[in-house]
Amino acid sequence: MSNIHPSALIEEGAQIDPSVVIGPFCLVGPEVVLKAGVELKSHVVVKGRTEVGEDTVIFSFAVIGEIPQDLKFKGEASRLVIGKRNRIREHVTMNCGTEGGGGLTKIGDDGLFMAGCHIAHDAILGNRVIVVNSAAVAGHCILEDDVIIGGLAGIHQFVRIGQGAIIGAVTMVTNDVIPYGLVQAPRGELDGLNLVGLKRRGVARADITALRAAFQMLAQGDGTFHDRARRLGEETESDYVRQIVDFVQADTGRHFLTPK
Repeated sequence: MSNIHPSALIEEGAQIDPSVVIGPFCLVGPEVVLKAGVELKSHVVVKGRTEVGEDTVIFSFAVIGEIPQDLKFKGEASRLVIGKRNRIREHVTMNCGTEGGGGLTKIGDDGLFMAGCHIAHDAILGNRVIVVNSAAVAGHCILEDDVIIGGLAGIHQFVRIGQGAIIGAVTMVTNDVIPYGLVQAPRGELDGLNLVGLKRRGVARADITALRAAFQMLAQGDGTFHDRARRLGEETESDYVRQIVDFVQADTGRHFLTPK
């Protein structure tokens, strides 16, 4: 194929759409699937049972689909599935899943993964996620749609981050983050709502007002955090607030970052 550089190594068995562009010195493993419009810049490694969705671009020196960095991994079959139109920049690493985590690492559509960031085994990421330079998402994490992870941030294993939340740079997050939350400080603190993100998405003023009132109730109401969330669910008419309530009431293996 004329759009595959002669120095690239494509192992037998790889499924490559005719429209795929593969630059010099790339390595594509035998169980890899590259769909229409995918482009690999130079020196990209794609291994394992990895599927890369349409029009995704992977930049130089990224290593995609390698085995997990998990001592419990014993070579069991597992996968990495990457959605459409992602931009995966230089030196990014994304690992396949493990048997203990369901065997799947999954990346949604339209994400931006900046230079040097890491997505670990069994992480599940939604659509339009941005992970900034040198941030790390540990194993078994769930990042919902429209989440932004700041540079040099670290997300602890099994943490869930709700839709539209933003994590500041150089922040360690060890507990779940409610949808639309704003987290900052070295040992991540829930410091408000991602109001800028809400406004940019065109969320109605009435819903933003409802979210701000809900945040105050979660911060200052009587009872435990879960008690306050339950009462909030009984009173709210906002779908956005209901999303927070449902997130808090869902099963989780971790505690929540709570408002200060």
